[in-house]
Amino acid sequence: MKEAAMAPSGLLTDRYELTMLRSFLAEGRAEHPAVFEVFARRLPEGRRYGVLAGLGRLLEHLPRFIFEPDDVAWLRREGVVDDATAAYLADFRFRGEIDAYPEGDLYLPGSPVLQVRGTLAEGVLLETLVLSILNHDSAIASAAARMRLAAGDRPLLEMGSRRTHEEAAVAVARAAYVAGFDATSNLAAGRRYGVPTMGTAAHAFTLAHPTEREAFAAQVAAQGVGTTLLVDTYDIAAGIRTAIEVAGPGLGAIRIDSGDLAEEAARARTLLDSLGAAGTRIVVTSDLDEYVIAALADSPIDSYGVGTRVATGSGHPTASMVYKLVAVGDAPGGPLRPVAKRSADKASVGGAKTPYRRHDDGVLVEEWFVTGDPAATPDGEPVRVPVVRAGEVVHTPTLPEVRDRCRAALATLPPEATAITGGNPFLTATHRGGHP
Repeated sequence: MKEAAMAPSGLLTDRYELTMLRSFLAEGRAEHPAVFEVFARRLPEGRRYGVLAGLGRLLEHLPRFIFEPDDVAWLRREGVVDDATAAYLADFRFRGEIDAYPEGDLYLPGSPVLQVRGTLAEGVLLETLVLSILNHDSAIASAAARMRLAAGDRPLLEMGSRRTHEEAAVAVARAAYVAGFDATSNLAAGRRYGVPTMGTAAHAFTLAHPTEREAFAAQVAAQGVGTTLLVDTYDIAAGIRTAIEVAGPGLGAIRIDSGDLAEEAARARTLLDSLGAAGTRIVVTSDLDEYVIAALADSPIDSYGVGTRVATGSGHPTASMVYKLVAVGDAPGGPLRPVAKRSADKASVGGAKTPYRRHDDGVLVEEWFVTGDPAATPDGEPVRVPVVRAGEVVHTPTLPEVRDRCRAALATLPPEATAITGGNPFLTATHRGGHP
């Protein structure tokens, strides 16, 4: 499902992109051909792999990345642009090409996950938009994937909307769903992207009634016995007994949001079974992350609700991706020469790259890239796919297809990569040289 129409997003950028554009126009370099690439030099500390997310959102934004007359007039008044730059922006839309790793795929340190080919001016203008979307969504998906693996087959519910910006919350829900979460509490994500939504009641609902029994009775009357009752407002055991008295043994689920979740879930299961409610599920929430979920693996818990730790990337709110010029021409239509940053700890590999992977019995065992013209590599599988040609989006998988890709990608991880304990990346993308 496509996102609802959004306002043009040309101003979703940093000022320095436009000051560089102004200089390029003044010196006649704006139309020189150029190649920019996105990659992460390293993963967040302790992470063994990353999950690329946000490509679909980026491709939705791209046609809207324009500068309306009011935007251009404001930039002119603020002294950000001169007349020549204002004229360029008034007619701007991206007309180049983009290749990318498919959304939901894995990435590693050095993986050239996205390549932009166009003019120097076009490439410079896209930097902030590309990074703001990919960094955010990939951080969320990478954290969510770890939670998905820790949870096994148990359902995971995303409920972090109240822990982040209102629009970021929609992106969080989408990225978590890509990585394997089953539903979200965020209705905008359901409306825009078709992510399944869920939600019953908070503690305020119980507190708003004279008694817990009256609150449960009202909720069951409105939503049926299949609903989930929040039983920890006062006393968990008493809440469970009241819930079953009100709804009967066919109650859908109870939710526990406090206390020692392992102990409380065990007690709740025993009590529910003794009350004849063996089919009533147990949902737990309360600051869960992959570590807590893994610790609860042996508890009689049926599903998890995760908020803060997925909405904030489990403590890592960025994927540390960068956007670098890797090749540029010295004249319009001229040949490209590789360029690279050489500074300590931030060196890059010059030249346009083509990445490949090799699997052994379904397990990812190697990733590398070559620079220059793509080379035939009999042992390698190409990783990137065309996503934009002549400024037009040509890659439009559905969200379920992206989700399936992520599930398949996570299945290629070796056992050492799926451990939630801290460690080094299980692989690094390596440079195998260039081809003229």
